[in-house]
Amino acid sequence: MSTIFSKIAKGEIPSYKIYEDDHYYAFLDINPLAKGHTLVIPRQETDYLFDLEDDLLAGMMVFAKKIALAIEKTVSCKRIGVAVLGLEVPHAHIHLIPINSEADISFSNPKLKLSPVEFEEIAAGIRKHLS
Repeated sequence: MSTIFSKIAKGEIPSYKIYEDDHYYAFLDINPLAKGHTLVIPRQETDYLFDLEDDLLAGMMVFAKKIALAIEKTVSCKRIGVAVLGLEVPHAHIHLIPINSEADISFSNPKLKLSPVEFEEIAAGIRKHLS
């Protein structure tokens, strides 16, 4: 059975793609806590982040760093917060969330309602800053 994230990475479900390579895929969260809230996933279907092989987990963090640095150049924020919850989708993933305070990363906060145009503009802005 394929997870929703696997279907997104395969292009079977549309997403606001930021970047991808052979092992990882980054896309905007459609229920963001902040503009630029991005999900990073491994292409390999693994439910729990810490069940990933060491090299895949390490590579995922390096991949996430590249995305986070591009988000920082696109969205005004003090930091990019990193969250790993892993309960809502059975596919390992990392949340990269622009924050100005620790309260900004609370998943009980209301989610932003963005238009497709806003999502596209944010994704394009982040892609532009990838080196």
